[in-house]
Amino acid sequence: MKAVCFSRYGSPDVLELRTLEPPRPKDDDVLIRIHAATVTPGDCEVRSFKFPFWVWIPLRLYMGIFRPRRPIIGMEFSGVVEEVGKNVTQFKPGDEVFAGTGPRFGTYAEYRCQSQHSAIARKPPTVNHGDAATISVGGLNALHYLRSGSVQAGDELLIVGGAGCFGTYAIQLAKHMGATVTAIDSTDKLDAMRELGADRVIDYTREDFTMRKERYDVILEIAGKSSYSRCLRVLTPKGRLILANPKCLQMLRAGWTSRFTSKTVSFAFSKDKTEDLEHVAQLIQDGTIKVVIDRVYPLEQLVEAHRYVETGAKIGQVVIQVAHEADDTAD
Repeated sequence: MKAVCFSRYGSPDVLELRTLEPPRPKDDDVLIRIHAATVTPGDCEVRSFKFPFWVWIPLRLYMGIFRPRRPIIGMEFSGVVEEVGKNVTQFKPGDEVFAGTGPRFGTYAEYRCQSQHSAIARKPPTVNHGDAATISVGGLNALHYLRSGSVQAGDELLIVGGAGCFGTYAIQLAKHMGATVTAIDSTDKLDAMRELGADRVIDYTREDFTMRKERYDVILEIAGKSSYSRCLRVLTPKGRLILANPKCLQMLRAGWTSRFTSKTVSFAFSKDKTEDLEHVAQLIQDGTIKVVIDRVYPLEQLVEAHRYVETGAKIGQVVIQVAHEADDTAD
């Protein structure tokens, strides 16, 4: 099989297209022929190993101290079941499925094995592979963080980083929940956020949202660049701050804030659940939300895809089309 691997940490140039033996499914595994994967900022962080100091050592021990222990990265995919292990009862060859991999990675390849007991869902027939591949990271994280903030109808919600892979989902899911949404990003992304349903948009390159008079019931901070204290200042008296990319000090302060003030701060990371994958996929199938795909690259151009994601210019998702005869991830 074709796979893109890396044998050292660094720039996108460390990624190399190789030919490997396809994996063999264990008794509880399904072997999946991947049609589409994605490139997220998280993938770029893993490849370059640019992490905050407080998680650097544990992640290095897990990923590999001197070189990557898991040479194939990529955290979400959509594809077709090719073969099943002898104990598999939930899937059969030919089933179209999608899932995330979490820290196991491995989607920059033509094939991967996935346990039938993991969070894996059947792809609705009217949702294409490219769209389905984006659900686990962007869709499920957005859903998780909005739920953790107890977002409900009538809430004033602020999303900091509204045009990324989390944000484009979060705007639409929040509107579906009945919230009034203000979304923040750079100048060239404002129109895209309006088109997704944001009631108001703010250009962070021209205006500091913490200096405005508006107050918010919930702030979803995705970008990881806002002042913790200033975010608390623009919350309503019982407001909720959700940190999708928390810093160490913010995590330490969150417990104190939640315990000793009327405001709450949360940062718990999401866990993939099959029912949540199915829920988001159903919303896409119904037309309630749409997947925003900025660019599609073939597997052979993964280096270019990583370079583009690292520019910060993307809106929504960057999809990797894994080539097979007669495959079409865009149909």
